[in-house]
Amino acid sequence: MDNLKIPSHVAVILDGNGRWAKSKGLPRKMGHVQGGKNVEEMLYVCDELGIKYFTVYAFSTENWKRSEDEVSALMMLLRSYLSSGFKKAAKNNVRIRIIGDKSGLAKDIQDTIAELEEESKDNTGLQFQIAINYGSRDEITRMMKDTALKIKSGELNPEDINEAYISDNLDTKDIPDPDLLIRTSGEMRLSNFLLWQLAYSEFYFADCHWPDFNKDELIKAIESYTKRDRRFGNAK
Repeated sequence: MDNLKIPSHVAVILDGNGRWAKSKGLPRKMGHVQGGKNVEEMLYVCDELGIKYFTVYAFSTENWKRSEDEVSALMMLLRSYLSSGFKKAAKNNVRIRIIGDKSGLAKDIQDTIAELEEESKDNTGLQFQIAINYGSRDEITRMMKDTALKIKSGELNPEDINEAYISDNLDTKDIPDPDLLIRTSGEMRLSNFLLWQLAYSEFYFADCHWPDFNKDELIKAIESYTKRDRRFGNAK
């Protein structure tokens, strides 16, 4: 533990909830319930290890294509999690932010998100980002449309567009790029997650399903991260 290089920002693609449930003869929604509980547990682990930013991919823009029953169960779970988030955020000094297209969510969920973000904005502990109705291509498309309107209105000159401008106008503005991306369940895809932000991140793929991912698994990921020679751009 003493020799570990702790990443400042860890992002996780929470994969395998449904397969975890199936392996235990349970309905898929129970996998999501257990996955949600594990997210809460990992918040404590991240804080204990000294990780400053923790971002999870909870619901993608593509997840709407899943069965109506599964989507409904996920939205109910989201409502429950957000509602309980107020007390937990205050107790643990956690700042919570939602990234993604919030306009595509139900009005009551949008209202709860706005209230939770406002209530926790001054918390100085772990910075927790939840990607909901998020897709990186959608994020970049929304940014480009907004940029085009600014240019059309004369508010922005094309010469002002650079990497810093793009980063500052994505959903993750004011949040540093991830140092380490973890995907569980053995899959090796980005699945439209933080494509811009992950340009220089280290990747780690865990074989276990998300509900079984624990402190020991996270330490394995950080051990792998620690051993890597971090280089950027044209560094030799």
